[in-house]
Amino acid sequence: MTDSDFVTSTRVFYDTVAEDYAERFRDVLTASPVDRAMLDAFAELVGRGGAVADLGCGPGRVTAYLDSLGLSVFGLDLSASMLAIARREQPGLRFEQGSMLELDMADSSLAGVMSWYSSIHTPVDELPRLFAEFLRVLAPGGHLLIAFQVGDEPKRHDKPFGHDVILDFLRRQPETVVELLEGAGFTLVSRTVREPDPSELTRQAFLIARKPL
Repeated sequence: MTDSDFVTSTRVFYDTVAEDYAERFRDVLTASPVDRAMLDAFAELVGRGGAVADLGCGPGRVTAYLDSLGLSVFGLDLSASMLAIARREQPGLRFEQGSMLELDMADSSLAGVMSWYSSIHTPVDELPRLFAEFLRVLAPGGHLLIAFQVGDEPKRHDKPFGHDVILDFLRRQPETVVELLEGAGFTLVSRTVREPDPSELTRQAFLIARKPL
C-alpha cells in the first residue's frame, strides 16, 4: 500500500473519529431517497449477483445496502477502526483493509466499483491514477458509481467531535471529474447533481460510468 502523506493522514483521521462518525451518520442513507435511488440504479446496471467492491466503505452501511439489493459485495477501507465497526455491525459481510490506489485484485475481476464519498481525500493530481486502478479491476462492461460534494474549495474539518485531528474534504466540479474519468478510459452513463438537504452545505454529485466492452 502506498503510504503517501494524504493516505496516512486519512487513515489517522478516520481511525480517531470512527465511533463518533459512525454514530453521526448512522441514518443518513435512510433519510436520503435520492441517494438510495442512485444506489438502486447502480445495482440494476451491475446485475444481481455481480461482484462489487465498496472502496472506502467506512462503517459498511452502504456495503450492507448493496448487499440487500442482491449484489455480491465486499468493503475495503484504510481505517482499521472503521473496519472494526463494519465487521461488528455487518458480521455476515466481508471487509478488508487496503488502499484504493493499489487494489489487491485481479484485472477485470469486478462487475462494479463503488466510490461513495471516498475519493474526496485524494488530491486532484492523483485522480488519474485512482481512476486507472478502478478501470483495471472492472470487467469490460462493468460500472463505477462515484459520489462527491460539489464545489471548488475544500472543507477543513479541524478537531471534529473534539478529537485532535484535521483533514480536508475536497470538493469537485462534476465536469472536472467526468473529464478525468473519460481520460482514464471510462464512458459516462449518468450525471446527477442534487441540491443540498438541510444538513448539507453543498450540492451532491453522483456519476455512473462504464468500462467499454
